[in-house]
Amino acid sequence: MPLFGHMIGIFDSGYGGLTVLKALRKRLPQYNYLYLGDNLRVPYGSRSSETIREFSEEALQFFFKKNIPLTVFACNTASAVALPFLQEKYLRTPGVTDRKVLGVIIPVAEKAIKITKNKRIAIVGTRATINSKAYEKELHKLDPNIKTIGQACPLLVPLIEEGWHHKPEARSILKKYLAPIKDFAPDTLILGCTHYPIMHDVFEDIMGTRVHVLDSSTAVADSLADYLNRHPEIESQLTKNSDSSKSGTVTFTCTDAPERFSEFAQKFMGGEKITAEIVKL
Repeated sequence: MPLFGHMIGIFDSGYGGLTVLKALRKRLPQYNYLYLGDNLRVPYGSRSSETIREFSEEALQFFFKKNIPLTVFACNTASAVALPFLQEKYLRTPGVTDRKVLGVIIPVAEKAIKITKNKRIAIVGTRATINSKAYEKELHKLDPNIKTIGQACPLLVPLIEEGWHHKPEARSILKKYLAPIKDFAPDTLILGCTHYPIMHDVFEDIMGTRVHVLDSSTAVADSLADYLNRHPEIESQLTKNSDSSKSGTVTFTCTDAPERFSEFAQKFMGGEKITAEIVKL
């Protein structure tokens, strides 16, 4: 695989980051993307903080070796548990200070603060994301009066990865997860896992019309567009070596079962032909 110095890197523990990639391609079609799904070791959400950091660092090194100037952690678990550690470690290291690594937590928290009316915000995510309280910390930085509730939904990622997300069993499990959140009566629900927007319609149906189910992918895409407008030096890196006639292309990589990954990604991305390349981290 050649160097991809003109691409935006997108990292997820598996398929969930495809929701962010899809939103980015719609919002920022002029750029090229390199997607990495670590589906060999999915899910991250039930693992220890040390393991999540280790896996995330290996993924980040993958993008560094490909000369990627800007990487987006499209995984809430990695963003919550590993990203602050990795930013502290690498952004101060000589030789990689020109690389940028962004996550999903801050853009989604900012969007949630803007849209909430009753200052009651609920968060669903993996165990690791919920236990980290990363969203609560960011929300309270923005508004100390915000009231929050978090709910881990550990069974959703495996169900989505297996394509069971529209089956009655998945709906029944989600309904049980959301029961305490409905009692809390928020007006905003953060889908704190990039897999969850795949079940967006089920979340909306269970929560009802009074609750805004916040799709993290759109918030991240809007935030990245704003970031690039404010950092023309990064934008120039993304375009100076690229072929404008091939803008909007995506290179898909994964760490296991590329045929299965390609099949799932092809369905989710609207039927376009996708062939994923297997890589080792």
